[in-house]
This record gives sequence, structure tokens and C-alpha cells, in this order.
Amino acid sequence: MARFCSLFSGSGGNCVAIGCGGRYILIDAGRSAKKIRERLAEESIDPRNVAGIFITHEHIDHIAGVRVLASSLGVPVYATGGTAEYLQENGHARNVDLRIMPEGTVDMGDMGVTCFPTSHDAAESCGFRVVCGDGRSISLVTDTGIITPLIHAAIEGSDLVYMESNHDLSMLYSGSYPFPLKKRIASDKGHLSNEACSAELPALARAGTTRFVLGHLSAENNIPVLARQSAIQELGRNGIREGTDFLLSVAEVNGLRSMVL
Repeated sequence: MARFCSLFSGSGGNCVAIGCGGRYILIDAGRSAKKIRERLAEESIDPRNVAGIFITHEHIDHIAGVRVLASSLGVPVYATGGTAEYLQENGHARNVDLRIMPEGTVDMGDMGVTCFPTSHDAAESCGFRVVCGDGRSISLVTDTGIITPLIHAAIEGSDLVYMESNHDLSMLYSGSYPFPLKKRIASDKGHLSNEACSAELPALARAGTTRFVLGHLSAENNIPVLARQSAIQELGRNGIREGTDFLLSVAEVNGLRSMVL
């Protein structure tokens, strides 16, 4: 049995908890240690059962609380080499057991964690796939401008996929952001739009994914109803029906309540 919970989502901070066999890992720690502990308590997750923290990349909405949280919990932090170098050089790894993600699997008790590269304007960004002892698997893909063939191969067949649906293109280009920032967000090294996220979902559903969680929505350039509508319509156009073939949720700012697979 696997448990998934989005604790925080969006540009204000990101943190996901995944559990198997009574142990948990956190993916990212983009809010304060205090706030993350409060959300863990709300989800009845004992911090003593957190075995490690995995970091997707070094942007502040993914690492704001990592130093304090990791040192207070006494757990290791895993990151790619480029991300780890940034954490060390910028004071985010003091008193932290920082470890480089290997090419293979990190054994976290009843969970095996692997990473894969994403396309983002960061040192060495990545996504993660977590496989539990019973074979259930959960993949997380955020902060990527495109879904590459490598990303698709890495997450294909996951039972649950947490995928970025960051912005609505119309809202982005008609909004108040400076044009260079709009270009960055919409670029291949920016963030996935609702349309780009939705385009990937049918193939995943056909490969066995039955639960989708849309995350990392922009507070300025998206609203949950648009992200959800885009995904449901694209899946429907491919003959894949909500409630019969898949379940879909949207993780908002304060995350999403736990779901069990």
C-alpha cells in the first residue's frame, strides 16, 4: 500500500510526502520547517517516520526549509550533483547529511527511489519515481518546460503521476509579468502549460496510470478549474473517462489531502 500527499504546491512552496510500509520520504521542502511539520501533523504523519528528503532542484520554492528540516529530523538529503553543489555553495547544506543521487535506486526501506532529468533553467533538475515493495509506483514531474521521451519512459506505467500544470497560455501572455519572464516560463526550460501537461496524460493512462494529480499551478497565470478542464477534455477526446478509467485531482496552494493506492 502506498500513500501520497501534496503538502504544499505552487510558486509559494512545494513539498510532497510519499509513504510505504509506515515510512515516508519528502520530495522538496519549499516552505519553512515549521510549516511542513504542521502539515505533516494535519495528515497524521509522524516526522520520526520520515526517512529522507529528495530535492528536484535548487529554486527557493523547493528548498526554503530543507536545511532546518533535515537537520532537525536527522535525515539525509538527496539531490543530483548540480543541485547538491548549489546547496553546498549557498549555505543550504550546513549540518545536513547531503548525498548525491546515484544512477541506480536509493533504497528507503520499503521504497526504491530513482530520478530522471527534467528540462528547466536550473543546475541539474530532476523528477522522481518511487516504487513500493508491493509494486505500486508514484512519479513526480514538475518544473520542466517539456516532456521529453526520457521523462515519458521514466514515468510510464506509474499508478499515480503528479504532474505540473503550471499556467494557462492565454492568462500568461495577457498577464502582468514582464515579457522576458513570460518567454522564460513558456520556454522548453520553463514550466508546463495546461495544454502541454494534458497532451501527455492519455498515453500515460493507456500505459496504466489511474490517478493523476495536477500540481505547481501558478497563482498568477492559472486557476484550478482551467487546469482540470484541460486535462479532462484531452483525456475524454481519447476515449478515456473520469471515474471509470482514472481519477484526477488538483493540488492547490496548501496541497491535497492524502490518497492511498
